[in-house]
Amino acid sequence: MKKVSVSLLLFFVFSITVFAQQQYRRPVKPTKNVIVMIPDGTSIGVVSAARWYQIYNKLGGDNLAVDPYLCGTVKTFSSNAPIGDSAPTTSCYMTGMPQQTGNVAIYPVADPENDLIPIDPAMAYQPLPTVLEAAKYQQNKATGLVVTVEFPHATPADCSAHYYARGKYEYIASQMAYQNLDVMFGGGNSILTDDIKQHFKNTGTTLIQDDIKTFRSFNGKEKVWALFNERELPYDLDRDPEVIPSLQEMTQKALDRLSQNENGFFLMVEGSKVDWSAHGNDAVGCITEYLAFDKAVATVMDFAKKNGETTVIVLPDHGNSGFTIGRRDLKSYNKATLDDLFKNVSKFKKTGEGLERILLKSKPEDFKAIFKEYTDIDLNEEELNLLLSSKNYKEADYIKVSNSVNMGSSIINIMDSHTYFGFTTGGHTGEEVFLAAYHPNGDIPVGMNTNVEINQYLCAALGLKTSLPEMRQEIFAKHTDVFKGMDYTIDKSADFPVLKVKKGNVTLSVPAFKSVVYLNNQPIALPSVVVYIDKNDTFYLPKNLIKYLE
Repeated sequence: MKKVSVSLLLFFVFSITVFAQQQYRRPVKPTKNVIVMIPDGTSIGVVSAARWYQIYNKLGGDNLAVDPYLCGTVKTFSSNAPIGDSAPTTSCYMTGMPQQTGNVAIYPVADPENDLIPIDPAMAYQPLPTVLEAAKYQQNKATGLVVTVEFPHATPADCSAHYYARGKYEYIASQMAYQNLDVMFGGGNSILTDDIKQHFKNTGTTLIQDDIKTFRSFNGKEKVWALFNERELPYDLDRDPEVIPSLQEMTQKALDRLSQNENGFFLMVEGSKVDWSAHGNDAVGCITEYLAFDKAVATVMDFAKKNGETTVIVLPDHGNSGFTIGRRDLKSYNKATLDDLFKNVSKFKKTGEGLERILLKSKPEDFKAIFKEYTDIDLNEEELNLLLSSKNYKEADYIKVSNSVNMGSSIINIMDSHTYFGFTTGGHTGEEVFLAAYHPNGDIPVGMNTNVEINQYLCAALGLKTSLPEMRQEIFAKHTDVFKGMDYTIDKSADFPVLKVKKGNVTLSVPAFKSVVYLNNQPIALPSVVVYIDKNDTFYLPKNLIKYLE
């Protein structure tokens, strides 16, 4: 182990404190509402291609809805790596602390050889409050999430849950339900548990499942969850509008509900599957998913300008795939016409995944006709044989599609080969991402901002009186500190661990990953969730719980 001098250690601790508490670099007037919009995994090449695709197909002018609000870039990174994963990058936007791959709004474990920022090893696994939680806890604002993937996926989880592993859906989903969000629109019906559904009944939360008519007619003031599909929603190009609402429609419905709160609201809208398309190297998927997101941007900006009390910030969480307009085999690239570049892709009526779903249910002798119908591509013998040789190999993991020999990747390879779009990888990339913003007073972030500074800007736009580090001490204190010297045990026999603290004839039971505790079996609602970390066998909970035992 390397020795560290006392003076260096003190500087290290001081740096951590400054890092966690510094304010945004320019004055920002707080607004009643704050909206964050994230096109997940969107490299700038996707935005450029979407703009040209829109122009070529005469879909609404020469500009995207986001264009007038572009104001800079964001350097987004993990605590120990320049190329980020969705979990740590959006977690940093939400908490102000860069984190490691897989981390959901939680303090990272120290990695001394690679850390890009000061890390306090003693803070490992500490849940960190998010701006969504701060808006609800400190200001009694309404809160909402709108996504096109299953609701506990990385980005929405980063706003409303805490754990060191993004894939632990059972822990993350429970926290999200017990956050008592005013709005949750997206996918993931198969993830709901009986306990979550019962909690919705207990809190008067309306649950709408695979019912677009009820969703569209909803105009109530109660909390509402509307989920479609078992997991993620289909790509926009493959979506049946009579079954699944668009991201724009869900965003408008969220604004209608959240704007009824007299204290304002915090909303996060994610164009989730730009990222999935990029992982699969599906060019038409990237383009059309971004355009679907851009329509939601138009809806939000229209609301913000009419409302006059709303801050909007639009930014990806990281790049993905190295998407380019132009590729190695494009000769005389500087003479390639708009028609050369966008004619073929504009004929694609399905994404690679959408076409895969059709082909997997079809007879091999029909493949040529089906491909022609949905892409206008006349398959040659080599392409047909590629499909026939891979049709029984379907890659389930969306992150690995571009790197495996499966029906999906074979379809995408054929489709992309008839365009001039290029990809360097099937994974995330480390370039800066675009930044766009709207503020009624013009107090927007400009130039290059880090992901940490984005969090500082959001805190300033909300006008938080208590800093996130101070709030952490209030709602995520260690149970060993709160109940020091008292008689307590951790019961791990149930689905979630339960902390039981006894004093005389009084027993306080604290279930993990919920916001309800029980005093002698009588429920008490909390304003924040309780988190349990098995790595250190620690509950993180409101420090004022001790009052029930005093």
